Amino acid sequence: EKSDAQAQIDMIDRVLEFGEVQNPMHVLDVGCGVGGSSRHIARKFPGATVTGVTLSPAQQASATQRSLAAGLDARTSFQVADALSLPFDDASFDLLWSLESGEHMPRKEEWLTECRRVLKPGGRLLIATWTHKDTQDLSCGHRGNAELTDKEKRLLDKVCKYYHLPEWVSVGDYKAIAQRLQFTDIKSDDWTPSVAPFWPAVWRSALSWRGFKG
Repeated sequence: EKSDAQAQIDMIDRVLEFGEVQNPMHVLDVGCGVGGSSRHIARKFPGATVTGVTLSPAQQASATQRSLAAGLDARTSFQVADALSLPFDDASFDLLWSLESGEHMPRKEEWLTECRRVLKPGGRLLIATWTHKDTQDLSCGHRGNAELTDKEKRLLDKVCKYYHLPEWVSVGDYKAIAQRLQFTDIKSDDWTPSVAPFWPAVWRSALSWRGFKG
């Protein structure tokens, strides 16, 4: 049976493959947590430098310490920063990476506008995030979506409560925003069957003492 850690590594590799990423030089990991994706990308692409941003000083400190222990401190760095107001110049990165952090962003269009600003021309933005099912209603918020049932909304509200999340959006919402911001070569996929077996571990973490403490 595959471990949770190996499942995460496999997912990172699958997202990179899906995005057809080849030899990035300057990578921004948006919502980096303790830097697991950043370190894996640095190992996978020896020519890359990876910068991670998180709102949590504790995560930033842990990510820095873990990279030092892994011998990757020269090619990875971590900052406390707001993803909706990134402290970087325009066109700074050729790859923007966001793994399971988009669901935490309260204003999706504002966030993607910042991503567009710091992305170099021809660069790639890869987002793997939690979304609700696709609907024709692109309300960019589950509570006002006329096509979701009350039961579905209550379930999404429950997840929001335990994970302190803003409203859920759909893949269609993301694609509509990306089109407005003039991203090109937009593509998406639904990996629910692959990640669903991992959800019991996600719920356990949310309901643990560590999960309550943050």
